[in-house]
Amino acid sequence: MKTRILPTLIVAVVVFGAIFGYKYLAIRRGMAAQAAQVRPPTTVSTAPAQEETWPNTVNAVGSFASFRGIMVRNEVEGAVRRIAFESGATVAAGDLLVDLDDSIEAASLPGLEAQAKLAMTNLTRARDLRAADTNARADLEAAEAVAASTQSAVATLRATLAKKHLTAPFAGRLGIAQIYPGQFLGKAEAIVQLETLDPVYVDFTLPQQAIARVAVGQAVHVRVDAFPERVFEGTIAAISPRVNDSTRSLSLRAAVPNRDEVLRPGMFGQVQVVLPGTERAIVLPTTAVVYNPYGNFVYVVVAGVAQQRFIQTGAQRGNVIAVLSGLKPGEEVVTSGQIKLRNGSPVRVDNSVVPSANPAPTPTEG
Repeated sequence: MKTRILPTLIVAVVVFGAIFGYKYLAIRRGMAAQAAQVRPPTTVSTAPAQEETWPNTVNAVGSFASFRGIMVRNEVEGAVRRIAFESGATVAAGDLLVDLDDSIEAASLPGLEAQAKLAMTNLTRARDLRAADTNARADLEAAEAVAASTQSAVATLRATLAKKHLTAPFAGRLGIAQIYPGQFLGKAEAIVQLETLDPVYVDFTLPQQAIARVAVGQAVHVRVDAFPERVFEGTIAAISPRVNDSTRSLSLRAAVPNRDEVLRPGMFGQVQVVLPGTERAIVLPTTAVVYNPYGNFVYVVVAGVAQQRFIQTGAQRGNVIAVLSGLKPGEEVVTSGQIKLRNGSPVRVDNSVVPSANPAPTPTEG
């Protein structure tokens, strides 16, 4: 029995050995063929690291406010007799806006003026009699009190009559009328918004660390989404004397000329404060930087090969970013295609289409 099993085992060992040997040789041939293959270069776009003058700026988000702005309201009640303005019109200081019904006050004025005139006549007579010592001093004092009282009543009625005719307290642009002819207005009813739009203010905040670098009169550049192609120039007009207790931020207000009145109160804008002094910095398109928890890096092309280089980044302006360390001016940096690269990958440069590198891009540029 044993003599039969032994040849079978020998045959099985020989067969399995042959199979494993064939597989081993096939794997070795595949590894050798793979090692012999040359990895094709990855197509990328590049840009040189350029040293430029880098303005010393700080950015914030601001909200526009009018130079002057109020809701026009009436001080005395009455029915609307006439609306003397058009919604959205421009008015000068003192222009008539609304006439309220003053018929009762106008009818009462002549009677009060007559009483005041009579009181002055009686006062003159009382003074003459007192000079001749033919009346009591109390009579003169009573005449003086009556004259003063009637004069005050006339002045009060005239002031009330004046308040029945509402005028613009300052020049500006009107909003939409909120009243109608014949409407009865109680005291302090909303009539129309009045705004002075040239200049306009833009209010914004900066971290408390900036307090030593900002001052009244410094230039600001403001951009708004509604007019992406325009940069509005202004200056810092006021700085709050107090830092916010909750946010530890400093409130500032800049004045921006607005002659064509395209900037409106309530709009938001990107504010860039121009600080004193400039510096030289190496700049790159923002697309060149690969952000990583272990450090930001770029790929530098050297002799057709991508070399990974860790860098320290600084401030960003639009589509360009400052590099504080890790690069030298003139080095060729990969700006697109990094996702396919690793350290030592061969590359082929194709700059027929390159990312934008504009410090003040418009929405069409991305």
